[in-house]
Amino acid sequence: LAIIWFVSQIFRRVHGMLKLYYGLNEEGKTVDQAESMDPCDINGPHFDPEVYLNKLRRECSLGELMDQETCMVKQIRSLDSDMQTLVYENYNKFISATDTIRKMKNDFKKMEDEMDCLSTNMASITDFSARISGTLQDQHAQITKLSGVHTLLRKLQFLFELPARLNKCLELQAYAQAVSSHRRARCVLQQYSHMPSFRGIQDDCHAIMDKLAQELRQKFRDGGSSAKDLSECVELLLQLDEPAEELCDKFLSHAQSRLEADLLGLEAETDILEFIDRGCNEFVSSLCLVIASYQELFVNRPQEGELASKNIPQMAIGKLHAFVDALATRYFSLVERRIQEEKSVGDNSLLVRALDRFHRRLQAVAKLLPGSAVPSQGTEIVVRAARERIKQYLAALQSFYLNSLTDVRQALAAPRLGGSSAGELLSTLSASILNQIKSVLASVHLFTAKDITFSNKPYFKGEFCSHGVRESLVVNFIMFVCQSSRQFCESAGDRGGSTPPALLLLLSRLCLDYETSTITYILTLTDEQFLVQHHSPVTAVTALCGEAREAAQKLLNHYVKVQGLIISQMLRKSVETRDWVNTIEPRNVRAVMKRVVEDTTSIDVQVGLLYEEGVRKAHSSDSSKRTFSVYSSSRQQTRYAPSYTPSAPMDTNLLSNIHKLFSERVEIFSPVEFNKVSVLTGIIKISLKTFLECVRLRTFGRYGLQQIQVDCHYLQMYLWRFVSDENLVHFLLDEIVGSTAHRCLDPAPMEQSVIEVICERG
Repeated sequence: LAIIWFVSQIFRRVHGMLKLYYGLNEEGKTVDQAESMDPCDINGPHFDPEVYLNKLRRECSLGELMDQETCMVKQIRSLDSDMQTLVYENYNKFISATDTIRKMKNDFKKMEDEMDCLSTNMASITDFSARISGTLQDQHAQITKLSGVHTLLRKLQFLFELPARLNKCLELQAYAQAVSSHRRARCVLQQYSHMPSFRGIQDDCHAIMDKLAQELRQKFRDGGSSAKDLSECVELLLQLDEPAEELCDKFLSHAQSRLEADLLGLEAETDILEFIDRGCNEFVSSLCLVIASYQELFVNRPQEGELASKNIPQMAIGKLHAFVDALATRYFSLVERRIQEEKSVGDNSLLVRALDRFHRRLQAVAKLLPGSAVPSQGTEIVVRAARERIKQYLAALQSFYLNSLTDVRQALAAPRLGGSSAGELLSTLSASILNQIKSVLASVHLFTAKDITFSNKPYFKGEFCSHGVRESLVVNFIMFVCQSSRQFCESAGDRGGSTPPALLLLLSRLCLDYETSTITYILTLTDEQFLVQHHSPVTAVTALCGEAREAAQKLLNHYVKVQGLIISQMLRKSVETRDWVNTIEPRNVRAVMKRVVEDTTSIDVQVGLLYEEGVRKAHSSDSSKRTFSVYSSSRQQTRYAPSYTPSAPMDTNLLSNIHKLFSERVEIFSPVEFNKVSVLTGIIKISLKTFLECVRLRTFGRYGLQQIQVDCHYLQMYLWRFVSDENLVHFLLDEIVGSTAHRCLDPAPMEQSVIEVICERG
């Protein structure tokens, strides 16, 4: 404890010394620090060693006291090291300061000697200048007078030599120098024209300048060798007081001939980028040069004399606007015609780059000629080109879609593929259309790129994105897909025309996929890429999805109708082409019934590749063993007494009709749901209904009735598996057998066991 107390005293003494060094207040704290009143705070001003030691004895163990001692020893050593370092640094700084002060003393002494020398020299110079001024004071006025006389003599010499100088400039064709020399002397000659000598010089100069003006007019009439020479001729003629209006007309006429030659050279270019580059580099650059030269010569030129009283700048500006508008109209017609010839939609970057350069260069005309309609007309051309490009891309998408459908039809017709490839064809068709849409959107997106100058125009930020890309391109293409798909239903004949039924099924699934996900994805992608903000009314996603679902429903309904009519046609021919009165006793199931089952199975596989299974009602345990003859089925045996004889067919028909009153009505052409069971149910309903109606138009013998029994039992053995409710098949086949019995001349049914043997053998 004594050691700790001793160490704390040393630490406190050193701490006080550091406070004095670093400028702390007497309490050892800076102004912004709060005072510590704790007597146990070893760094505080109110530290009491006795209190601190007592606290340590009370609260700390021997080990903690030893640790505290060790910590304080380390702090003392660290503080001692810091103090030594501080002493060394302060000693070095003190030595450096001493050297600096010694050096400054030497430098100031040398500087004082130099300042004394400079002061002496300045005094000597001032005295010498005063003596010179006093000596020349009497001759100053005489010198000034002689200098004025000398200047006048030089001017007179220039005037006397002016005619010869002008003739020399005329011989050397230094027209600018001649006009400049004459303008310098014109005022003096005019002022002293009453003196004969000056009048003679003036007359000679006028004659020479008239000749010079005539040569300039001839050179200007010939057009000069370049636009720069033409501008120099006009400038000199204006300085010679030629009529400004006449010079305006001549200047614009010569400029027009040059610019028309540039326009004629544009027609030879075939590449759109080269066409725009040449037009900008030659025609637009020349037009800007003409505008700048014209304004410098006639508009911004300070007017003097009589010209100052005339409104020459306003007149010149009006002529310039008319001149620029006329030539720009011809140039724009060439540009639009060349843009319309750009029919290829493969690479859109070339056209966008060309339009960007075209629009960028026209901004120079706006800066040179404020108020000109040329830049706005150029922007309208760019807008029309973008709209036309949208139409071309829409036509390209439509053509691609139709070509893809042609490829699908060819693939469906190929024997090596068959119906098993319908799912792959649908995936390929959907993916190819979606990729083509993405490619088109990427190409069109170049019109709104940040590095394109016209992309910041209001049209390309709003209307182009919403109505141009979204509505005119994407929405119109989706509507085209739905409408063209519906046309396969409208243009088909009784048997579907030339449209394969598999194509109807595939398009139905395509439209359904569009309704569920594809349309939303495409429109979301479009809105994200073009940052479409729907300020104006646009086609809603739900409306497009409804259109696609309607098309899918119509296609699927038509597919069911076509497939049902194909099977119905086989059944109708099989009924109409047979003599049912004189037919032989049945030994086998007719081949047409086997064909019906095979085609139905094939349709089931085909539809299953594209649509889900669907919901079926629970099947009874004897579904494949049901019978339908009004004489041999289990249901009919419960209806009639065993003593029933075929002599009372009307009673049978009456009981059948009574049964129908309490049966659920069968809708043959009801809407089809988007699943396999519903599709097959619709096809089988149409087929069996046709079979029933054909039976009602024929007359049957005994064996004809038995053959119908065999055929219906065979159909029942297989068709019940495809429909949603097996009772539907039972009901229709029951109707067929009942109608046959009603139309039979000798209704003697075949035994059920015999029917089952024939069908199982078949």
